[in-house]
Amino acid sequence: MKKISLLLIALVSSFSAFSQGKDVVDIAVGSTDHTTLVAAVKAADLVATLKSEGPFTVFAPTNAAFDKLPEGTVASLLKPENKAQLAKILTYHVVSGNLDASAVLDAIKKGDGKVVLTTVSGGKLTASLDMGKVKLTDEAGNSAFVTAADLKGTNGVIHVIDSVVLPK
Repeated sequence: MKKISLLLIALVSSFSAFSQGKDVVDIAVGSTDHTTLVAAVKAADLVATLKSEGPFTVFAPTNAAFDKLPEGTVASLLKPENKAQLAKILTYHVVSGNLDASAVLDAIKKGDGKVVLTTVSGGKLTASLDMGKVKLTDEAGNSAFVTAADLKGTNGVIHVIDSVVLPK
């Protein structure tokens, strides 16, 4: 367990050093674990939006998270005719404001174990703690865990998650 904790600290530290002076899009672009997310953001025409002033809190699914979706889902979403649906899914992973890990944890404590976050798409994500980890639950009851937190950019913060959460 100690080795895993040290690895996570090293990972977050390297991301933090890398993220100096970069916005949330630049941070994602620089991550080999987020190439699917970057491709999706480009396909949905959200680059300019996410490079704007913000601030944004982005719950960023990894490539492995996208791989958990049914086969063909990502390829289908990347098609031009599905741009609106893709944009809705991606903006469901974004909350207005700069919610670093301590702000999320404080909100969970103040909410008696959970906090409902309104996403940029207008949907709701519920954040709670499960075995000491922040868990996000989407409107359908599916969940994702934060695996790395506080990747700070010039216009917000990114928290890496292990699954894609989906709006209604």
